[in-house]
Amino acid sequence: MKIQNPLNLLNTKPKKVTALVIAVALLLILPKTGLLSPYLVRILTMISLYSMLALSLNLLTGFTGLVSIGHAGFCAVGGYTSALMWQYTGLPWVVTAIAGMIVAGIVGLMLGAPTSRLSGSYLTIATLGFGEIVKMIALNWQSFTGGPLGVNHIERPVFFGITLTTFNSGFFYLSVVLTALVTLVVYRIVHSKMGRAFMSIRDDSLAATLMGVDVTAYKLKSFIISAAIAGLGGAFYVHFVRFLDPNTFNFDISIIIISIVILGGTGSIPGSFLGAVLLISFPEILRFASEYRFIIYGLILVLMMRFKPEGILGGHSNRKLRLMKGVDTYGY
Repeated sequence: MKIQNPLNLLNTKPKKVTALVIAVALLLILPKTGLLSPYLVRILTMISLYSMLALSLNLLTGFTGLVSIGHAGFCAVGGYTSALMWQYTGLPWVVTAIAGMIVAGIVGLMLGAPTSRLSGSYLTIATLGFGEIVKMIALNWQSFTGGPLGVNHIERPVFFGITLTTFNSGFFYLSVVLTALVTLVVYRIVHSKMGRAFMSIRDDSLAATLMGVDVTAYKLKSFIISAAIAGLGGAFYVHFVRFLDPNTFNFDISIIIISIVILGGTGSIPGSFLGAVLLISFPEILRFASEYRFIIYGLILVLMMRFKPEGILGGHSNRKLRLMKGVDTYGY
C-alpha cells in the first residue's frame, strides 16, 4: 500500500474533511447569531486554544508514548518569541507566530536529542525540569525578556486592516481556524507512515526497532512537531491577553493540558476536544469551587488512571477487538 505524504491535507478522507468544514462553519457563524455574550465567546476561544495544545501533547504522549509534564515550556518559548519579535521589530503577528513555531520546534529538538533514550518516569522528570528552566531563563534574563515585569501592551493581530479583539470575535475566529488546521495536520500525520512509526514506538519500542523503525529519529520528529504546535498556541495566547511574564505559562498550564489529554483520551483526536470542553468549561460553570480546581483535576487524574487509563475516547483501548473486526488499529 502506498504511503501518503503526512502533510498532504487534500488526501484526508472526504467525509472527515466535510464534517470538519461544517463544524468550523457553524462555529464561525455562532457569534454572529447574537446568542453569545463576549464572555461566552472568550470561553469558547480558550476551549479552542486548549484543544490545539491538547492535540500537540496527544501527538507526543498519546500517539508516541512519551509523557511530558513540561509542555507549557514550549508554549512559553513560542509566546516569548512572538512577543519579543513584535516588541523589538514591530513585525506582524503572522510572521512572529511562525517564528515562535520554528523556535519552539528547535527547542523541542534540543530537548528531544538528549532525552531520546529516556522513558517512563525519567523522561517525565526531564520534561518537568525543562519547563522550570524556561521559566527561570525568562525570569532572570531581564535585559531581554523583561524579567518579572514581562512584556506589556502586546499588539493584537491585524488581518485586512481589522484588529482582532474579543468583542468583534476576531480571536475566536482565528482560534477556530488555527485549531482546524492543526487538526488536519495531526490527522494526516497519525494516518501516515510517520504516525504508524509513532504508535509502534508507543506500543513496543524494542519491537519497532527490530522492524526497522529508527526510534530515535521518530521520537525527535514527534518532539519537534508537538513543540511547534504548542509554540503556535503560546504565540496566539500572548497576543490574546496582551501580557506575558514568567508565570504566564507555569506548571499549572502543563497540568491542565495533560489532564485534558488523559480525560478526553490518549491517542484520540476527538478526545482532545472533549477533554478541553469538559475541563475548561468546568471552572466557569462551578465558579464557587474554583479555588479547589487543581484538587479536582488531581482527583480526576487519579480516578481516570485507576478505572479508565486510556481516557473517555481512548484511541487504542480496544486494539484486540478492532483487529478481530479488521478495523485499522491506529484510527480513532
